[in-house]
Amino acid sequence: MWELINQGGSLVWVLLALTFVATVVVLERILFFQRNRIHVGNLILGLANHVRKKAYGEAMHEAARAPGPVARVAHATLMRHHLPRTDLRDIAREAGQLEVPRIEKNLRALYAVALIAPLVGMLGTVLGLIETFGGMQERSGFSSAKMINDGVHECLITTALGLMVAVPCYLFYMYFIGRVKRMVHSIERAGIEMVNVICDSREATSDIVSFGDRAKEAREYRADPESANN
Repeated sequence: MWELINQGGSLVWVLLALTFVATVVVLERILFFQRNRIHVGNLILGLANHVRKKAYGEAMHEAARAPGPVARVAHATLMRHHLPRTDLRDIAREAGQLEVPRIEKNLRALYAVALIAPLVGMLGTVLGLIETFGGMQERSGFSSAKMINDGVHECLITTALGLMVAVPCYLFYMYFIGRVKRMVHSIERAGIEMVNVICDSREATSDIVSFGDRAKEAREYRADPESANN
């Protein structure tokens, strides 16, 4: 490998720099998705149990302790649980939109490396061919087959290294894009379910109160039918 680097010329160092950038991005994204890994169903179930008991403080505390953007969206929704459904839906949507840049962080850099690395390799090959044929002209066109083969071999090294850098970068980029889409879907699911849980809890409470009022009216009617009719 070191021999290829020495033979490739100065642009090989550019490819090495791109490789370093891509490696840092890949490691950072892997750690990010690993740290923010969470089971959405279990989180929503735990928060829903607190909401049904009107224990909003415990629900917000549990959401704050959980890692990741899904928990942050749920926490933002719980903090404004007193608002109507339309406002809660807007809050959940806005909180989710704020999380998207964090999820997609540095992916453009990885995609840029996947695009630039082959171009740098091709540039190195073209410059190497120009140098090789320029040397042939200086020697009045007299060059052995071995000299030409060695020159072309050195020229193609940068193209090969560029592709070796670009292919893994693009594969990691596609993998992370899939993770991003799944996480965005989880955020949307958490926001919708939290809004439904909060609003359903309110409606259940209002139904219980109205049922109690009707029972009270029925008791009053049985006790004094004439005053109830009046």
